Amino acid sequence: MNSALITGANRSIGLETAKQLSERGYFVYLGSRDLAKGEETVKELAEKGFQNIKAVEIDVTKPHSISEARNIIAKEQGKLDVLINNAGILGVNPQTASDTSIEHIQEVFDTNFFGVISVTQAFLELLKKSDTPRISNITSGLGSLTLHSDATWKYYGVKGAAYGPSKSALNAYTIVLAYELKDSPFKVNAIDPGYTATDFNHHSGPGSVESAAAFIIKHTLTDENAPTGQYFSHDIEDGTEISPW
Repeated sequence: MNSALITGANRSIGLETAKQLSERGYFVYLGSRDLAKGEETVKELAEKGFQNIKAVEIDVTKPHSISEARNIIAKEQGKLDVLINNAGILGVNPQTASDTSIEHIQEVFDTNFFGVISVTQAFLELLKKSDTPRISNITSGLGSLTLHSDATWKYYGVKGAAYGPSKSALNAYTIVLAYELKDSPFKVNAIDPGYTATDFNHHSGPGSVESAAAFIIKHTLTDENAPTGQYFSHDIEDGTEISPW
C-alpha cells in the first residue's frame, strides 16, 4: 500500500485531501500540530467508513516534532510515496509593506516557507525509497509575481507583505528542488487549489474543499511523463491550469 503524509490535515483542504487519498487506497498520515485533535478527526472519519488514516503529530516549525513524525512513518512504512506540504498560515491583517512588523512576517515565513523546507529535507530519504515519489507544495495564486504585476488580474488588489511573499518564496524553492531531482523518479510541483471556502478565509472563497482536494490529487498522483517543477492553479481559466510565476 502506498503511503502519504499531509501536513496541516485535520481540517479544510488538507482533511478533504486525506479523505480522497484514502478512497484511492493510500495509507494516509494526517498531520496535525495537536495530536489529540488529529486523533479525534481520524475517529470521526473511521465512523464514516474511511480506512487507513492515522493521525501523526507534526508542527512544521519544530524540528523535534518533524523528526518524531519521520521516525514513526519510517518504522511503520519504511518509505513514503507522497508528501503534501499543506500546512500554512495567513498571518495578521492587514499586511502593509510599510508597517507590518518583521516578527509577524517571520512568523508566516516560518510555517509557509521554512517549515516546508524542514519537512521536505527530513522526509527526502524516505521518499527516495519509493518508486514514484511525489512532493506537492501547496501554494497560492497570491504567490505569482507575474499576476501581482497585472492590473487586470481579478485579485490584483489583494496585496500582503507576509502571506503572498511567503508563497512566492515557496514557489522558488519548488523550482530549485525539482531541478535538483529532475533526473530521478521525483515529481515536485507547486499546486494552488484556488480561492476556496475554508476557515482560513472565513469561508469567503467561491471554490469547494472537495474540488480543491481533487485538483491537488490530480496534479500529485501523476505518471512518469508528467511535468515537474510546474506551478498549477485551479484559478487559471485558460484550460492549461498552469499559472505564470
